[in-house]
Amino acid sequence: MFSLDDTIAAISTPIGEGGIGIVRLTGPDAEAILKQVFSPAGGAPETNGFAPESHRFYYGQVVDRGSGTAIDEVLAVLMRAPRTYTRQDVAEVHCHGGIVPLRQTLKLVLRSGARLAEPGEFTLRAFLNGRIDLAQAEAVLDIVRAKTELSLRVAMRQLDGGISEQVRAIRQTLVEALAHVEASLDFPDEEIPTLDVAAVLQQSRQQTEALLAQADHGLVYREGVRTAIVGRPNVGKSSLLNALLRTSRAIVSPLPGTTRDTLEEILNLRGIPLCLIDTAGITDSTDLVEKLGIERSHQALQQADLVLLVLDGSEPLQPQDWQIAELVRNRTVIVVVNKSDLVQVADHQAVQPQSTHVVLSALTGEGLTELEDVIEATVFSGQVQASELPVISNPRHSEILHRALNQVIAAQHTILDHGTADLLAVDLTAAASALGEITGETVSEDVLEAIFSSFCVGK
Repeated sequence: MFSLDDTIAAISTPIGEGGIGIVRLTGPDAEAILKQVFSPAGGAPETNGFAPESHRFYYGQVVDRGSGTAIDEVLAVLMRAPRTYTRQDVAEVHCHGGIVPLRQTLKLVLRSGARLAEPGEFTLRAFLNGRIDLAQAEAVLDIVRAKTELSLRVAMRQLDGGISEQVRAIRQTLVEALAHVEASLDFPDEEIPTLDVAAVLQQSRQQTEALLAQADHGLVYREGVRTAIVGRPNVGKSSLLNALLRTSRAIVSPLPGTTRDTLEEILNLRGIPLCLIDTAGITDSTDLVEKLGIERSHQALQQADLVLLVLDGSEPLQPQDWQIAELVRNRTVIVVVNKSDLVQVADHQAVQPQSTHVVLSALTGEGLTELEDVIEATVFSGQVQASELPVISNPRHSEILHRALNQVIAAQHTILDHGTADLLAVDLTAAASALGEITGETVSEDVLEAIFSSFCVGK
């Protein structure tokens, strides 16, 4: 997977019908293979005298020279290194966006000397060739998977090197401190310039803690918040889902038990991706299908980050309301008292009194904005700062920063306990090495394979 000597190819656009589909190649034989499969308009298909200029599109056909059969009418472009995505020669064939022409073109490219790319191998080559670091490579996948405009902006900031610059600055400070400590060990009789290592460690600790302070917000923008809508049958869970989505997504009926399975939809709530899960009403049932739906509701509840507990404000509280409230007692809960357009008789304040209660009507939309305010404040623990985009949005980076912080704290304790210089060097080495895993300076091949295997083929 880490060889740079062969030429790889893949379909780089989603499979299916569309206006355009792209077959991409990169590697030392990209130009030669392009010349084999592409015939420019007006040129003789049996000749190979095509001499493309770099970064210029050419109109023509993909031709199987063995049979003389034209496969598709295309645009082709050759981009010569180093001004390419991978810093190797890159060729692209822009076909019509159908499954058959794309696959036929890819087969022809593979027969002409390329091999099928592994997942993420184009971006891996960009990393291995030094065009981007590992954090920027991971940002490429975050851009592809961005669910909201804010999550896209967070990923773009990482692609621009925002996180890398800060991590490198901390790491460089620790490396300089390590060099000072090792010099004092290697040359005990020499006069080594003084360095306040304790002050360096405190500065590094504060900078690392500042990055980690943003991590929770970053993870919210990157991964979203799984939000389960729960309650007994016919309290308006599906109506609430439709109201939040501003569309009729779930079937709504006055008959109880309409929802028999979980239904998931992504909601962009002021830049926060909410994965809303409409669950089957949790109740006792003898119906086999309904029982399966209720089991899935319990599973969704266990996996949820946030729970919207829906009550019917127009009816007295039922035993099932109390049972469900007990199920979510230790979760992050917002109590939604629905049907405010009807006469209110429920004593809802007695249910989950420690949680925020919002009275609304999913039918009329009254109170919906208040619920959105509460969700936003709850997600960020009351500290919503949408204008301050977080930097750390990757769980791998967060784990590494925690590890590096622990090593910095260990180094501080070594100094306070008057430990030896070689013990201090061990702590500093471990901290610097951990930070290097974010940018890729000290990362292992196993980690690289794990990261890039999550990419789609062709990216």
